[in-house]
Amino acid sequence: MTGRPASLFPLFAQIETLAGIGAKTAQALSQIGVERPRDMLFTLPHSVVDRRPVDTIQGVAAPAVVTVTVTVGAHLPARRRGGPARVLVEDAGAEFQLVFFHAKGDWLTRQLPPGSRRIVSGKLEVFDGIAQMVHPDYILAEEAADEIARFEPIYPLTAGVTQKVMAKAAAGALARLPVLEEWIDPALRAREGWPGWADALRVAHAPKGMADLAPQAPARLRLAYDELFAHQLTLALARRMQRRAKGRVTQATGAVSQQVLAALPYQPTGAQQRAVAEILADMASPRRMHRLLQGDVGAGKTLVAFLALLAAVEAGGQGVMMAPTEILARQHLDGLAPLAALAGVRLEILTGRDKGGERAAKLSDLASGAIQILVGTHAVFQKDVHFQDLRLSIIDEQHRFGVAQRMELGAKGQAVDVLVMTATPIPRSLALAQYGDMDVSVLDEKPPGRKPVKTALISNGRLDEVVAHLRKAIAEGRQAYWVCPLVEESEVVDLTSAEDRFAMLRAALGEAHVGLVHGQMPVAQKDAAMSDFVAGRSRVLVATTVIEVGVNVPNASIMVIERAETFGLAQLHQLRGRVGRGAADSTCLMIYQPPLSETGERRLQILRESEDGFRIAEEDLAMRGAGDMIGTAQSGLPRFRIADLDRQAGLMAVAQTDARALLHADPELASPRGQAARVLLWLMEQDRAIKLIDVG
Repeated sequence: MTGRPASLFPLFAQIETLAGIGAKTAQALSQIGVERPRDMLFTLPHSVVDRRPVDTIQGVAAPAVVTVTVTVGAHLPARRRGGPARVLVEDAGAEFQLVFFHAKGDWLTRQLPPGSRRIVSGKLEVFDGIAQMVHPDYILAEEAADEIARFEPIYPLTAGVTQKVMAKAAAGALARLPVLEEWIDPALRAREGWPGWADALRVAHAPKGMADLAPQAPARLRLAYDELFAHQLTLALARRMQRRAKGRVTQATGAVSQQVLAALPYQPTGAQQRAVAEILADMASPRRMHRLLQGDVGAGKTLVAFLALLAAVEAGGQGVMMAPTEILARQHLDGLAPLAALAGVRLEILTGRDKGGERAAKLSDLASGAIQILVGTHAVFQKDVHFQDLRLSIIDEQHRFGVAQRMELGAKGQAVDVLVMTATPIPRSLALAQYGDMDVSVLDEKPPGRKPVKTALISNGRLDEVVAHLRKAIAEGRQAYWVCPLVEESEVVDLTSAEDRFAMLRAALGEAHVGLVHGQMPVAQKDAAMSDFVAGRSRVLVATTVIEVGVNVPNASIMVIERAETFGLAQLHQLRGRVGRGAADSTCLMIYQPPLSETGERRLQILRESEDGFRIAEEDLAMRGAGDMIGTAQSGLPRFRIADLDRQAGLMAVAQTDARALLHADPELASPRGQAARVLLWLMEQDRAIKLIDVG
């Protein structure tokens, strides 16, 4: 199938082809992402108004929406200009008033002739002891009762669009629903009791009460599953593509790694051994490796990465490790250098800073194979960088790249095994959404000898005590980080800027002792401040969150986080992980501004109780939601219209298993269910996946 199936054409027409939508409304709807009938189908109501008729307002707990038949009584015109006009009405058991502002001419007497019977529906309120309905939503003759839906769906709106327009557009889109074959596994659908696709949409757009709007309502679950399944099918196709790509057999001999392990003063943890075994097995297979190494702060990813790089060297090849910033690349160099020395392996770094003769010499040593392991930034991707025999590429802090960029990386063509590392523990549902195309190894044990970090909460009224504590620590030769929330004073958010804090701490602790790094600084200045701190020339480093990922200064044993309540849980956990890397007892002081909100308190409490990044990440997801947690915009996380990763997290794992199983059983998606799944991919606009099937 090369193009979109004809059955879907009506859903992909212009939105103006729906009744009641002209150019202006179409423009307004595009603000909420509704540009075609398909988008309207996937824009579900978020609440429902119960307009079932009652006989009388007596006993109704106002304020409430009421639909009732009334006899119209006297009209009381406005007493003063611009004041309200009132119409007295009576139902089967009570009297109340209809209130109108700015009613023109004889409009009211035409709508509500005295003595007539009318159905009114609107919000009933009690004002000064009098029941009234201001501007009823509906005023109809009794024979037009059917014009009011008993349950009225409420849609998300944007300026220039009313509920009536949305309801009409939704009805128009539903009228175009094609008959599509089922793409969900019949056993799964039966087990979950989910409706068919078209029925699910009809039910979702016609809720009969709040229960139908819940993420757990069968129709909503079914539609969410369709989205997640299409997404996981795309990832599974990408994964298959990567696996089909001819890999190379990289067989570790163990000769060098045994030497390194024997020289280490500690045993690798069980988790490290397991991860190394998984990676080496992937490298030894003829398929290309595409694996994610997920480890909590301090779980020992560096050793695992180095043993993988050594496997490439033992097989006669080369390995490269890439980091998103120069600071991190240099840090990897520092972490790997002692291990490389033990192994007798040549390790070098290549960044944008290398120029001229020095760079040329490195490039020639790389091309000749003299450099066996290279650490670098994205400068490694430049055209003139050639390896003699690159076997393994390790990418650190991968969440800065989405799936599309990973696919480009893989397209670099050499049959290189790819290992991606992240120090951000991600809850399973999100890991599947982001990394569903990869195999995952998890480091969930801390190496022996890492001391727990003592975590304390301190209100910002006690800053002086914190500074006094730092003064004493500096005198003892210790180092500390001080993390500030923002760089410059912003009018709106009164958070003390890093600049001010830097000035205050220099005055309190001595100029020579305090350094500063923040995101707005030129790279050279930032690196200089970092290296002063690493070398111990400065004792306190005032920083914005640029230090959260990967910075390693074993002598730093105090972490002060100012306005801790403004940070996410995962971020606080990362920051805390910067200390506790050396021999000294470490503390993390979280300074907050009272009063703390309930969730703020709960978050800081979780951090005090736990150092398990995976548990913290699950809690973070439960409290903040997926998009918020990783910052959807730059997270590489797909945006779903219906699926709610926070409340329907379990569906993602089912979708992944199902997608992989379908491709395994029907690699060409040629069976009836496979064909239906292709239609789903077109429906969900997974065009990349469609290209992959055709290539596949």
